[in-house]
Amino acid sequence: MDRGIEPELRTRHIQAADATRATLGLTLTDYVVTDTPLEVELRTADSGASWGTIGHPESLLRAADKLISKSKAEAIAVVARFPDDVDSVELDNYRHGQGVDTLAGAEAVISHLIVREFAIPCAHAPALEPLEVDESISPRAAAEELGYTFLPCVLVGLSRAPQFVSQPQTNSIWADEVDAVVIPHTACGGSAILSFSGGNTRIITVKDNTTALNVTPEYLGMETITVNSYLEALGVLVAHKAGISIDPLRPTMSSLSQACD
Repeated sequence: MDRGIEPELRTRHIQAADATRATLGLTLTDYVVTDTPLEVELRTADSGASWGTIGHPESLLRAADKLISKSKAEAIAVVARFPDDVDSVELDNYRHGQGVDTLAGAEAVISHLIVREFAIPCAHAPALEPLEVDESISPRAAAEELGYTFLPCVLVGLSRAPQFVSQPQTNSIWADEVDAVVIPHTACGGSAILSFSGGNTRIITVKDNTTALNVTPEYLGMETITVNSYLEALGVLVAHKAGISIDPLRPTMSSLSQACD
């Protein structure tokens, strides 16, 4: 937990964590407060994608190390104080179902730092002051109006998070065992997708899910299955699982050709 969080807001997060123990039966370790405020800053790239910086990443790593070594934590939830920007156009757009999540990029930086350093599942919940009630927000953003903190869903997800392993074990999953992945059509530049593109994994891209990026499979020369919606992507997955080719499900279908000698 970020030392930069105000006492009352910190208390609400602790109470939310206790609530998951009492109502959902989650097993949580004790929490650690960083020895220095993390000082998170938000940034927006020229493309419109969000990112951010941490002023004191070493403080975050020390806190995580203490949880792992002393409390034997198997997954870590980070709560960092994020800037309140209640009057920003970007926030208003996001609450009304448009634009990008301006917090998500910085959140990814935080969780990726711990995952990279300790090879342990990590997710982040921003600490923010509650926003004013807005009767016109999008249903897609309404879940964020549930309370004072985003922490409960993070804890629930981490309670079921798979652990990283370096050697095959019972029920472990390796990259070459992933049959298919579904992603936005314009977001093909991530390291995982680039890695999958060199193997047998089917990459399904969805055109309806527009993003601030423009990294398409065509731009990368990547072979993918392109669909219009997630509903259509689900159909591709079902057909693949049943061993049915998707070719006869398209409006046109080419004839077989003779193999070359």
